[in-house]
Amino acid sequence: MEEAEVPLENLNEEIQHHAEHGGAPWISWVALSTAILAVLAAIAGLLSGSHANEAMMNQIEASDQWLYYQAKSIKASVLEAKMTLAAAATETDREKAAKYQEEQSEIKREAEHKQVAAKANFHKHEVFARSVTMFQIAIAIAAISALTKKRRFWFVSLVFGLAGVVFLVLGWMAH
Repeated sequence: MEEAEVPLENLNEEIQHHAEHGGAPWISWVALSTAILAVLAAIAGLLSGSHANEAMMNQIEASDQWLYYQAKSIKASVLEAKMTLAAAATETDREKAAKYQEEQSEIKREAEHKQVAAKANFHKHEVFARSVTMFQIAIAIAAISALTKKRRFWFVSLVFGLAGVVFLVLGWMAH
């Protein structure tokens, strides 16, 4: 899966430009908060992408394990059919059948473990992706604040930024 992009980098430059030439002193704080939000969005984006990749790898490994399990099951079925058709099953055949059964249970455990890991990583990916979204919204609203010179938009931006921080912390705690 792709990493979440932050397409709002040029807004940060524009906000800094307005901060330098805009006159209102709080605009400088908007520029600073936007830069911080952009850094947090980049971090959350990297973590989100990392967990998406991990989830995909775990799912592929789980699928491989299930295919291996099926192969062992087919071998066990063929051996069972041989033992049923043959009047007397050899000791070697019985040992092989027991070995296949033991291997299948281990393979099944491993496949289930990989599936659980895939789900956990995908959940973490979703939490970090929500964080990125909140940061992007916050940056966009901060840009509106700087362009319209209305401080209340900056406060709304900070609320969205705080929501992004909450998702980032939640994702990190699950990490």
